Amino acid sequence: MTIDLTQLQPGESGVIKEMQGGHGFIRKLQSMGVRSGKRITKVSSHFWRGPQTVEVDNIQIAIGFGMAKRIMVEVDR
Repeated sequence: MTIDLTQLQPGESGVIKEMQGGHGFIRKLQSMGVRSGKRITKVSSHFWRGPQTVEVDNIQIAIGFGMAKRIMVEVDR
């Protein structure tokens, strides 16, 4: 099942399938280590559309809600 990153529950993980955006958006994510095919784990999210804290390659990063909404993740539920 493919969902966007904001729909992952804390502690849940999946594989990044698609990033919906232009070259600048994708380049910014790639500079943070977020790439298609990588396993991503949601650490926490803030209430009411706040930043989403995720872990990729044992590094925790915060991604804004709007950006997270455009990252599609394949999860096993």
